[in-house]
Amino acid sequence: MTEEQVERQEETEQAEEQQPDQRVPEAPAVSRPGAGGSAAGASSPEQVDDRLLRLAADFENYKKRAARERQEYVRLANERLIAELIPILDDLERALAAAEQHEEAQLEEGVELVHRSLAALLAHHGVTPIETEGKFDPHVHEALLSQPSEAAEGSVLDVVQKGYKLGERVVRPARVVVAAPPAQEEPEGDA
Repeated sequence: MTEEQVERQEETEQAEEQQPDQRVPEAPAVSRPGAGGSAAGASSPEQVDDRLLRLAADFENYKKRAARERQEYVRLANERLIAELIPILDDLERALAAAEQHEEAQLEEGVELVHRSLAALLAHHGVTPIETEGKFDPHVHEALLSQPSEAAEGSVLDVVQKGYKLGERVVRPARVVVAAPPAQEEPEGDA
């Protein structure tokens, strides 16, 4: 019984909401209290025009914002697929390195073709390799180990696994070996 009452109340509220909407076209013709007789009639259409222009501008802004958000969702939806494709690219790079050592030209050419195709596909979708030259950047690099070196401390010595970005977002950080200060020789003593 209470559900029926709730439904009736909702129906009544909906009917009341629809009734004022039906009266909206009459509103501009009604003069407002306190406004001068002929002045109210002259400014009312300007106010209506102003409100309509603002409403149109708000709607255009909404459409632009919705389009930008849609593009962002699509770009981020592709991130998972791209993250799954990157290991395939890594496997092809390892196969190319192994094929060069065995001088199997046909195998090497075929793998190179697949590698180029996959790399071009990823690039077409906005995937770019992360630069590893220069100094270690914790935002895009993952340090696997630090190794004593004559190179500047904190510089990238070697790339263990390439990293990739989708636009400005890091899909996978570059895994690198970072230069540490040169090891100091321990004096030989009590051994």
